[in-house]
Amino acid sequence: MQIAMVASEVTPFSKEGGLADVLGSLPAALSELGETVWVISPLYRGVRERADRMGSPLQRVPDGRFTVPIGDADVPATAWRSTLPGGGVEVFFLENDHYYDREGYYTNRSDYSDYQDNSERFVFLSRGALEMCKAVGLRPDVLHCHDWPTGLAPIYVKYIYEAEFPGTATVFTIHNIAYQGIFWHWDMNLAGLPWSLFNWKMLEYYGNRSFLKAGVVGADVLPTVSKKYGEEIQTEEQGCGMDGVLTERSEDLYGIVNGIDTDVWNPATDPLIPANFSADDLSGKALCKRALQEQYGLRQEPNVPLLGMICRLVDQKGLDLCRQALPQLLKNDLQFIALGRGEARYQTFLGRMQAEHPRSFGLRLAYDEDAAHLIEAGSDMFLMPNRFEPCGLNQLYSLKYGTVPVVRATGGLADTVVDYAAGGSGTQEANGFSFDEYTPAALMNAVVRALALYKDRNAWRQLMLTGMRQDWSWKRSAREYLDVYRKAREKAARRLAGGLEGAVA
Repeated sequence: MQIAMVASEVTPFSKEGGLADVLGSLPAALSELGETVWVISPLYRGVRERADRMGSPLQRVPDGRFTVPIGDADVPATAWRSTLPGGGVEVFFLENDHYYDREGYYTNRSDYSDYQDNSERFVFLSRGALEMCKAVGLRPDVLHCHDWPTGLAPIYVKYIYEAEFPGTATVFTIHNIAYQGIFWHWDMNLAGLPWSLFNWKMLEYYGNRSFLKAGVVGADVLPTVSKKYGEEIQTEEQGCGMDGVLTERSEDLYGIVNGIDTDVWNPATDPLIPANFSADDLSGKALCKRALQEQYGLRQEPNVPLLGMICRLVDQKGLDLCRQALPQLLKNDLQFIALGRGEARYQTFLGRMQAEHPRSFGLRLAYDEDAAHLIEAGSDMFLMPNRFEPCGLNQLYSLKYGTVPVVRATGGLADTVVDYAAGGSGTQEANGFSFDEYTPAALMNAVVRALALYKDRNAWRQLMLTGMRQDWSWKRSAREYLDVYRKAREKAARRLAGGLEGAVA
């Protein structure tokens, strides 16, 4: 198959969250299985410099100058390309400085407010990806779109570009249903879509227009990033208003747990940590813990449990629980390190915790990949008390690095972390600790259980080894995606045979 992936982020060129990690890894895994994959993404500020540092500088694509219809205007675009690390996958970048030469990808970095022209910016991405494919002669068998910024692309394939891409199957992965790309209805004019599609069954969403709903109703199949999350988003509690639409498409909804790039996240080979280690030789982990304590000014005590946390500092990640539970938890003999940035109230709270506990609480308000590797390698436990979590990657990194995850059993966290049975009996499958109720008491209970088991060095070592030996690689996930692509192609073939009446399930 020839597969074109369209996404608003792709690591190592651009990254705001876990979406970028998926785009940096899944295409390469599919390529290793024999598929031809391209990635299409915006040329944000800084992409060119990152490509240069990688030794894979951007090159202008021949015939890569074209225009993208936005409302009544034909907006100029230029296509550039580089390759993912390893060289097996081409990445195409859409250049338009007016839209993408900014400090942030979606929001102003000064106050985290959304850019007012985000609708126009991501109409440009969704439609520009197809215009680029036309201009440079790419004819994908599968167009795989990711999250709301690309949600219009499946609709474009069926209603605007059906002659250019008649047999192209469309796949829309829902990474996070909470982000829906909702804009006022008059932006239908910017999108250039017929107003006949502005109805409750299609693009209309409570009087507005939703990019995410467009992807849900328009794509042939709908993967999401864990089986549990696929079930949760069909409920009123976690469907964020989209549960009815998703229930209508339930036969086309597939849960596939994300993988991790084991070339990047592997303690045996990781160049970003001070000592390598593996399930066969754990000695390097103690050196990583010592380096982590030193870097954050914590007491050099190898036997004191160290908890790490890396996330955006927002409610979704459980920061409201942490604000209530951490003062009490810090009365225990433990250390805690947090990395991330986000809402001012949580940054202020964590800063106060660090000031009150300078020798047992470390904090860095930043997104820092190097720092993330050291925290994963040097921590004993990793905290993810999320209100909801579609898949999560940090718990998978933690398992690989022998850092026992303590999570709330939601979404992908429930699919990947098996709780060590309450009471200390444990199971052969256990690889961490989890809790169900979204309360500070439930969070504290899970951490206290983990702290108690930490004192039993043999039991703790077995828990670490179970997680380290599990396969969470992208190759496993890629094979599942291939099955989904085949289903999408079968559906596209039926649509092509039956005409536009079969375009939307």
